[in-house]
Amino acid sequence: MIELCLFPIPNCVTFPGTVFPLHVFEPRYRQMIQHCLDQQTPVAICHTQAVLSEGKPHESLQQSLNSNQATYQPYDVVSAGQCELLERTEDGRLYLNVHIDQRYRIIERTQALPYQIYSCEALADVEDSAEEQQESQLLKEKIMHRLAAIGHDLEGVQRMLNSPEWQQKSPQAFSFQLFGMVRFDADILQHILEMTSAHARLNYTLQLLNQA
Repeated sequence: MIELCLFPIPNCVTFPGTVFPLHVFEPRYRQMIQHCLDQQTPVAICHTQAVLSEGKPHESLQQSLNSNQATYQPYDVVSAGQCELLERTEDGRLYLNVHIDQRYRIIERTQALPYQIYSCEALADVEDSAEEQQESQLLKEKIMHRLAAIGHDLEGVQRMLNSPEWQQKSPQAFSFQLFGMVRFDADILQHILEMTSAHARLNYTLQLLNQA
């Protein structure tokens, strides 16, 4: 088990192997980031879901609907990593890179205020079959060709895809790190993040790209 500090950002899903730039200006989150820097506590940048609270027993249905406030909660699966402080401004704002390196499943909240801390466990992939591992290499190549076609006029994308670093990535690493440059709807990305098979992630991603 490990403790993570959560930095909730609606519609933002992060993946292992990526770097997330972060500008922190709220006092409670500045306090949280300082805690993480001091204690080497990982930070989870996570998507949130709206959870509707129950109406009060004496309220009518209409009153309950009118007064209801959505509470934003993290999803059960998040990605996290260590903070790298780049700059601290004179007014206390922080500019950081969060080096996302691991997925976690949230177990329980251990602190709510002034910022949230959760007890979590690492979430690893299941081992794909030998056949799936071979197919994953082909899926990776097809995704790279598809990305090259979609981003044919973007020099940076072409250069990245043609680099030895990206050509040599394992299908598992590729199945996470490609989301540093490919964006889908946050709920779709959350679904992909929760998949525990590189083969499943790559297969699903190729289907999405072919529909683009």
